[in-house]
Amino acid sequence: MSRISRRQALSVTAGAALGLAAAGRATAAPESAASGTATSGRAAAASAHGSGPAPFDEIFLGRRIQGGPSRGGHDGGHHGGHGSGYSVRIDGEELHVMQNADGTWISVINHYEPVATPRAVARAAVRELQGASLVPLATS
Repeated sequence: MSRISRRQALSVTAGAALGLAAAGRATAAPESAASGTATSGRAAAASAHGSGPAPFDEIFLGRRIQGGPSRGGHDGGHHGGHGSGYSVRIDGEELHVMQNADGTWISVINHYEPVATPRAVARAAVRELQGASLVPLATS
């Protein structure tokens, strides 16, 4: 069974983001649709001022999801400088997340569905996993 490398995951994510930008449209998950563009605008403004999204720690559909500022790590901060400075975990395993230029968030699991907040991206990943464990990305 082959495992996807971080480089491959980032390439897919970057390609998806470019495709959405080229098409001139972005799809929204239920959380971002319900909260509207004001939420993503606030997220972008908070990031611009350095405060970032609020931390969270909750149980969602029986899974523990946590998020907060990154604490650094083995790779120079967060995935070689390509991260958002924000860390999301599902049952203790890191979920790679990225913030788009428009303030929305995506993950390696739901990179085609940008959402308004890291909490929303964690919840979307839990729904997509459907009870499966989050498997760490292979190192290249």
